[in-house]
Amino acid sequence: MIFNTLDTLPKTVGKKHKNPCTHRRRRSNMMLNPLNLKHLNHMDENSADMITLNLEDAIAPSRKKEALHNIALFLSHMEYSDSFIVVRTNPLNDGGAEEITFLNDFSFDAIRIAKVRSQTEIAQALTLLSEEKELHISLETKEAFENLCQLRIDERLTTANLGILDLLTSFNLPQSIVTLDNPTIDYILSKFLVDAKTAGIHPVGFMFQEYNDTETFKAWCEHERNMGFESKACMGPKQVEIANSIFIINKYEIERAKHIKAVFEANAKQNINGFMDKKYGFIDEPIYRDSLLMLNNIEE
Repeated sequence: MIFNTLDTLPKTVGKKHKNPCTHRRRRSNMMLNPLNLKHLNHMDENSADMITLNLEDAIAPSRKKEALHNIALFLSHMEYSDSFIVVRTNPLNDGGAEEITFLNDFSFDAIRIAKVRSQTEIAQALTLLSEEKELHISLETKEAFENLCQLRIDERLTTANLGILDLLTSFNLPQSIVTLDNPTIDYILSKFLVDAKTAGIHPVGFMFQEYNDTETFKAWCEHERNMGFESKACMGPKQVEIANSIFIINKYEIERAKHIKAVFEANAKQNINGFMDKKYGFIDEPIYRDSLLMLNNIEE
């Protein structure tokens, strides 16, 4: 816990600074409401790989300053967190620019801006944001969906989170089509994934709103993992546990990748880049590169 009690919180921000997150795990991205002090108080022991502190649509306009103050207070008194911490701001022209400027000196890992439409907004956010922090976006508009490959104008833009409900509204499509194996949703997921990977952006799957329906959430995680996703937005601990268990490289895959790396590199020293392996069949350079990719994604 950050504070031993929530009954008598400090009235001013502290001076503590957590170190930047160093691990590469991105299996679960848990959304937290900064008006819920109990949840904020456990940021330092949360099992989510990523935590997103949400200042946007879950916060009523009359309470956004309160939520912003809570984020600043808890971040400034937190010494450690194993989670990659993101603050989701409002759109830049609706308070987001001021929120970024206010938060810059506090210890967190990334800003996530909402309702992005153009490169101009990306450029503005990067100008405002401290250089050591990453920029993430919520992909919620048809303009961003169409032009995702053009939005990465700087390497600090690392991650895009699919806001499926807002995106469907932007398309004038009903939210009721968000069902497993719906072809339109599969197309949206596929295009988002491929465009993000093409641009060098890490894609995070959409948030499943029915928190207690863990079976369907698990099915979505498995479906998206089979498509190639590595991350899922989460509403709470139950979803985090499921996402962490599904978006993981299993021991068999790790052992296979290590074996392929070792035998390929041994053969390459003899100028042999394609050969039959007794354990895994034919191995050549593309298979070797795939193994390297997998090994690079393993937490050291």
